Amino acid sequence: MKRTVTTIAAAFIMIASFSSFAAEKANPLKNLDSKNIVLSYVAAATSGNTTLNKHLFADDFAYSNTANGDNFSKKQYSAFLKATKGLKYDCKTSYEILDEAGQTCIAKTTMKFDNFTRVDYITLSKSQDGWQVSKVLTTYP
Repeated sequence: MKRTVTTIAAAFIMIASFSSFAAEKANPLKNLDSKNIVLSYVAAATSGNTTLNKHLFADDFAYSNTANGDNFSKKQYSAFLKATKGLKYDCKTSYEILDEAGQTCIAKTTMKFDNFTRVDYITLSKSQDGWQVSKVLTTYP
């Protein structure tokens, strides 16, 4: 009888430990302000840092490039960033928060290369998961 109780207790402990491994890790970006989310996006876009992309981009994320008309979803854009992981752009980067009201924020990042400038207009949305990038529109003025 004692052996049966011990076996059942061990089974419950194993089930509890396996379910804790299956649980998704907490969002490390959840409590960051919009400024830090924009900085995380800049790090992903210019430095090849892809560690937080899962939490950085909203599920309905959309990327648009006005120069060639390309449009990408979260899955497609994340795959592109993953393929270029570790690639660092040789550019000077700046950003500014253009407007923030309630649950929405618009930011602008400028990447100055030697021969051209890339400007990303970033729309952020705040949800229960914190601020997330929901849309990026890239232009080359």
